Amino acid sequence: MGPKPVAKAKAKKHAARQTKLFVLDTNVLLHDPTSVYRFEEHDVFLPMKTLEELDNNKKGLSDVSRNARQVTRTLDEIVSSQEDSIQSGITLGDLSHKLASGRLFLQTEAIANELPAGLPTAKSDNQILAVVIHLQRLNPTRNVILVSKDINMRIKARALGLEAQDYFNDRVLEDIDLLYSGIRELPEDFWDKHGQGMESWKRESRTLYRVKGPLCSKLLVNEFLFQESPQPFYAIVRETAGKTAQFETLIDYTHPKNSVWGITARNREQNFALNLLMDPEIDFVSLLGQAGTGKTLLTLAAGLTQVLDSKRYSEIIMTRVTVPVGEDIGFLPGSEEEKMGPWMGALEDNLEVLNKSDGHDGGDWGRAATQDLIRNRIKIKSLNFMRGRTFLNKYLIIDEAQNLTPKQMKTLITRAGPGTKVVCMGNIAQIDTPYLTEGSSGLTYVVDRLKGWPHSGHVTLQRGERSRLADHAAEVL
Repeated sequence: MGPKPVAKAKAKKHAARQTKLFVLDTNVLLHDPTSVYRFEEHDVFLPMKTLEELDNNKKGLSDVSRNARQVTRTLDEIVSSQEDSIQSGITLGDLSHKLASGRLFLQTEAIANELPAGLPTAKSDNQILAVVIHLQRLNPTRNVILVSKDINMRIKARALGLEAQDYFNDRVLEDIDLLYSGIRELPEDFWDKHGQGMESWKRESRTLYRVKGPLCSKLLVNEFLFQESPQPFYAIVRETAGKTAQFETLIDYTHPKNSVWGITARNREQNFALNLLMDPEIDFVSLLGQAGTGKTLLTLAAGLTQVLDSKRYSEIIMTRVTVPVGEDIGFLPGSEEEKMGPWMGALEDNLEVLNKSDGHDGGDWGRAATQDLIRNRIKIKSLNFMRGRTFLNKYLIIDEAQNLTPKQMKTLITRAGPGTKVVCMGNIAQIDTPYLTEGSSGLTYVVDRLKGWPHSGHVTLQRGERSRLADHAAEVL
């Protein structure tokens, strides 16, 4: 026998009381145009001031303006789907393809201003706060929560006794320490547990192993494995299937005979990175690491070798996000390449090192000729003109990728045509873009989403190799 109708009604009432009412600030909609659909079974409320601010932001070509127009179109679709009164709320279930099951409420009446005397009522933030106060009074048993990306707005709301939260839905990870590092240390007893029935064979100069055991199910394709001992073991995972995995030993780029454009790996992680950068089967490489770990140098050395020596790619294309650290110095003269020049100091510094280390003894003339040859094969492009392009057989480097949003990152990586390799690098601790955090950066997003794909690899570089001063400064400052 099923539950009594009264018990059912009580359970329903309790469930209805449990759903929260989220009041959205404009910056949430401008940050994520689909945010209206991201609150699952809870209800969403949009104050009139939010709609007005969307209208003020719709003109222009910036990302914010694009998002404002997209939100407006989404809201138009939602509102025009409603045949009854808007006051009773619009069900989001069908429109969000079952992503959300709550309702959307729009402010349909003037709300009396109940703010403390000191707060100016003309300010839009304060008008939104007045709406939250009014809704909390109307729904005393329900959680009414303001969602805003603006920290000051959240502090103000809490000072008025209201509940306020940041918008978390765009976060790839709650804790950045959980981000995939691409490297795994094998436990000491690994071979005891996984060595039974192990197969091993040679392919060219490299050894392959097929092992079975409990750890194999946790491994990802193209993850690096190491075990430090008198006979160190370094390998990359090539295949995984249930409790079976296949490893392949690495090319040792720390040895001068395997140097790349005169550069050798100085530590274990750099060796791993070069194995990814030089592998023609890997189309996407992401390198994370603090300043001075060698991200740009290794990437450029691998790029020059594969463009000028092995002719695998036709040219190197380098781009980066132009976010100034200090005050902006204003408009820059010249063509696109010349405008990007000041942002490419890192490229110049690394080319200087590579030009000295290429090992060709041609004196000053030879060096100048090499420099010209290199410069002809490296193109510097601005992010602003990337949409609609397709790169064929290019080596595309995205520098300072931590300042990209997930959407910009997708736009860039989808430019890759046949035969193109994309290398993304950055330092998650150096984000200069407002509203982006370590958890919501495009670099974090792309590392997390592409891990385990057979044609992508990732390495987090640990040790700085710049100088003792830079290493010490990175630690103590």
